Amino acid sequence: MAGVLAAGRRHSVACRGDGTVVATGYSRAGECDVLTWSGIIAVAAGNVHSARNTGRSHTIGLRADQTVIATRWDSDGQSNVADWSEIAAIAAGWRTTLGLRTDGTTVATGRNSEGQCEVSAWQEVISIACGDWHSVAIQWDGAALATGNNPRGQCNVGQWRRLVGISAGYLHTVGLRDDGKVVATGENAWGQCEVTSWSAVTAVAAGSYHTMALLHDGTVRAAGHNQFGQCSVEAWNGVVAIAAGSTHSLGLLADGTVVATGNNADKQCEVSTWQLFRG
Repeated sequence: MAGVLAAGRRHSVACRGDGTVVATGYSRAGECDVLTWSGIIAVAAGNVHSARNTGRSHTIGLRADQTVIATRWDSDGQSNVADWSEIAAIAAGWRTTLGLRTDGTTVATGRNSEGQCEVSAWQEVISIACGDWHSVAIQWDGAALATGNNPRGQCNVGQWRRLVGISAGYLHTVGLRDDGKVVATGENAWGQCEVTSWSAVTAVAAGSYHTMALLHDGTVRAAGHNQFGQCSVEAWNGVVAIAAGSTHSLGLLADGTVVATGNNADKQCEVSTWQLFRG
């Protein structure tokens, strides 16, 4: 279910089984202008920590024909994806977009002030993720790659092995190993990297200051900043996919409905009417 849900700074987006897309939340920059999209198999939402200068975001969609579409907030060229082709996966940071090609190479567009778009040399990549100002990836052998901003050690992933999943937040990075255990590096002021005791994990998602994990039994764990209740996921059951925004969290249930918790100031958690597929 990778890519079916995405959570940004102030908005949420998801693709339905029929290839259409739904979105809710802040949309002054066009983040939620996705209702005309079709043939979409995955979505990504530009995420960034909450600050006075980080209100806007962008949304990316991967089509079934391996091309990419984007909303038009494009201050740094992050939406310049119209000529991409043979794309297998997408990821979005703040003002940055990554694409994983079917040949295992990676393309990037957008802000590169911190080196987050320096991915052209990456080879044999199977998974990608974006933080605010850093980009990460997994190679076919389970090793990790990282580039970009590194003041808290969020790019210190060179020793990680046996990875099957990866996600990046504001100043931290989280990896999922093939044994269901989780590793993390970077800023831990709110406990967002306190994940080493988790087990039986099948997916991870990093928000700005919090980390989520989907367990094998369909329950969810979370660690980190919980000012808005974004870590209040202990009651969730039957979850098949997760996404972490800046200060909110999403879960897709096995019946195709979506649950949310956390900051709802821009209605980014108003997903109770969504039906992505019939369970």
